[in-house]
Amino acid sequence: MKTVIAICFAIGAAWGQVGSGVLDSTVASVANLPAQKIQGNDLIAVSVYDEPALTRTVRVGADGYIRLPMLPAPMQAVGLLPAELEIAIAGALQKNEILVKPIVTVTMLEYNSTRTVSVMGAVHKPLTFPVIGTVKLLDALAKAEGLSDGAGPSVLVTRPGDDKSQLINLQQLLDGADLSLNVVLHGGEDIRVPEARKIYVVGNVKKPGAIPVRDGSENTVLKVLSMVEGVAPYATKQAYIYRSAGEGQPRQEITIELSKILKRKMPDVPLFADDLLYVPDATGKRAALTSLEKTGLAGTSIAAALVYAGVH
Repeated sequence: MKTVIAICFAIGAAWGQVGSGVLDSTVASVANLPAQKIQGNDLIAVSVYDEPALTRTVRVGADGYIRLPMLPAPMQAVGLLPAELEIAIAGALQKNEILVKPIVTVTMLEYNSTRTVSVMGAVHKPLTFPVIGTVKLLDALAKAEGLSDGAGPSVLVTRPGDDKSQLINLQQLLDGADLSLNVVLHGGEDIRVPEARKIYVVGNVKKPGAIPVRDGSENTVLKVLSMVEGVAPYATKQAYIYRSAGEGQPRQEITIELSKILKRKMPDVPLFADDLLYVPDATGKRAALTSLEKTGLAGTSIAAALVYAGVH
C-alpha cells in the first residue's frame, strides 16, 4: 500500500542542504499556516507521493530559489503561492522525466521573521505576530487587546530599513476620519504606543494620582481636581504647582490661591504635562477640630466658627 511521505526542502544562500529526514507527526501538526505568497527564508514542506528518496528539510533561499535533489536547476519559489509552487514542482519533475505523474503538496511550516509585526508599549498585551493576508494598524492594535489607560496621543510605526518612525495621531486613527492613517503592515514593522505624559496630583485630595495628557487639550487646576474627585477635608487656602524649569534645573514653585479658584473668585490656572499639583493639609485646622471633638463641641456652630477663625 502506498503511503504519503512528507519531504521538506530548504537551502541557504549557498544552495546548501540544511538538513534531511522524514517529517515526524510534530512537524506535520504545525504545518497549518494560512497560505500566502512565499518569501525568502520561509520554511516549506514539499510532499511527493510515494517518493521517500526525496526526503529532506531545508528553507527557501534568501535569493528566492529552492534546489530539489533530482532537478538540474534551482526553482524559483518567492512570489508563488504554495499551490502554484506545487504545479511548478510537478511540471519540473515531469519535464526532466523523473516522475510520470507526480503528486506534490507544498505546505507552509514557518514564515520568516521579517514578516512579523511587534506591538509594544501602552497596550494591554504586547506581542509579536506573523503577517498573514492583509493586516492594518488597527488590526495590530486589536491583536494587542487595545490601548492601556496610560496610552499617549500618538503611535509610532517603524518599518524595516527606515530609520524614521511614522507618527500617527491615535484619536484621528480611532475616529476613522482619515482612512490613510490605518496603514497596511507588510511585516517587519515595530509598532510602539508610548506612555502619555502626565500631570501629578498629590497631597490632600481624595484620590492622588497621575492624570494622562493625551489629546493636547487644555488642563487646568479645576479640571484636574475633578479627575481626582476634589480636595479632601482640611485643605489649605493655597496650593502649589511644581513645574520643570529645564534639564538640570530645580523645579519652579508656583503658589496658587486654591480657595479663591474653587469659589470662582479667581481665574482657573492652566496645568501642563509633567506638572505636579500639591495640595497641603491644613494641620492647624485638623488639630483644632480634633480638640473640639474631644470636648463634645465638634458639631456645634460655635465649633465651626472657632475652626474657621483659626485658619483664616
